[in-house]
Amino acid sequence: MIKAILFDFWGTLVENGTYSPLRQSYEILRARMRFGDFVAIFEDVLMTKSYPDQTAAFTEVLKVFKVPIKQLIIDKLIAVWNKNIILAKPYEETIEVLQKLKEKEFKLAIVSNTPSFSIEQVLDKYDMKQYFDGFFLSYKLGVLKTNVGMFSTAIQTLNVSKEEVIMVGDSLETDIAGAQKAGIRAVLIDRKNKREFPDKIVTLSELENFK
Repeated sequence: MIKAILFDFWGTLVENGTYSPLRQSYEILRARMRFGDFVAIFEDVLMTKSYPDQTAAFTEVLKVFKVPIKQLIIDKLIAVWNKNIILAKPYEETIEVLQKLKEKEFKLAIVSNTPSFSIEQVLDKYDMKQYFDGFFLSYKLGVLKTNVGMFSTAIQTLNVSKEEVIMVGDSLETDIAGAQKAGIRAVLIDRKNKREFPDKIVTLSELENFK
């Protein structure tokens, strides 16, 4: 019996405010590597620690990718990520689904790879914190979702067993793989319905089908 639902944030509960900030960062930095490899390194640098400001965060990114530290490049990155924050919004069904799940007394939590300067602003803007019993964020825990420690911390804090939890996310590489590695049932949300996965939904409203 499911007692708790873990949600990815970006692309699952909330729609990005701009075309993939990760892909745009990849293009700005002209990284000479596979996009998937770039994402793993980029997220590890940007999203596993809290920086004093965005300039400090992206300066560190440039160092890791051996890109000349130029303010113009940093400003481009800041512009992309700020636009994403400003224009981000919950998907049409998100708030209604969260309300219904809380009424049914499910424990809800966010498990997200995210920089320190973005997620809190969106949560506050749409008054979303009220629906959640926990926030397990990479920049606070110091690890990404591919590390089982993030999921272990979540289920221990929520006081549930692995068998009583599902993880809902839009990324096979992070949300799904991370949950499965931790022994947690994973549900892929594929809003365009283009990928194959045993437990898949195309809208959050379908979560009521999972018992």
